[in-house]
Amino acid sequence: MRPSAALFTEDLFATGSDDDNRAAVLGVAAEDLALAGVAVHGPRGDVDKVLKGLRPHP
Repeated sequence: MRPSAALFTEDLFATGSDDDNRAAVLGVAAEDLALAGVAVHGPRGDVDKVLKGLRPHP
């Protein structure tokens, strides 16, 4: 299994509704989205290899 990833933008947290959040993100051009976080899922060893050397946000 290869690790999969998800990006979270500030717009995803603008409302309390998943449908409204998705609509808010779709209404913004890709280059204007503000990155708020990244999620990576997969076997621990594979994820560790993907993230090796990255520094967590303080």
